Amino acid sequence: MKVAVTEEELTDLLANVPFIKSYGFTLAGISEGVCTIFVPFQSVFERPGGIVSGVVFMAAADVAMWLAIKTKLGLTDGSLTAEMKTSFLSGAKNEDFHCTARVLKFGQRLIYGLAECVNDHGTLLTHHTLTYIRHHSAPPTPKA
Repeated sequence: MKVAVTEEELTDLLANVPFIKSYGFTLAGISEGVCTIFVPFQSVFERPGGIVSGVVFMAAADVAMWLAIKTKLGLTDGSLTAEMKTSFLSGAKNEDFHCTARVLKFGQRLIYGLAECVNDHGTLLTHHTLTYIRHHSAPPTPKA
């Protein structure tokens, strides 16, 4: 099976969807069921002491999974996050990081995956498990 979207289409989503624009995420790579995004350090998202806020890691994991799902189901897929469990393993201080999400299973109603955020030294910063609810479009209403 081939990837259902192009890198250009996902780059456009990252640049233009209002709920994620402020994070400055950029696409680092995709393959079937996998997406990696680059997360730049921004002082506006730091906790006291220069530590990157956990909200940024969780947003990165959610967005990376959202895009990983689109690599299999296409741009029009409307699947939504149902659950995310996050483990914070190491802090990031004044540094960028990458987040890679991987779809593990496509069920009839649910999609299961995981995401991990790592810094440039390869240190695992966070681990996330995610469940999405598949959104199937309703069939068109027959015309009378």
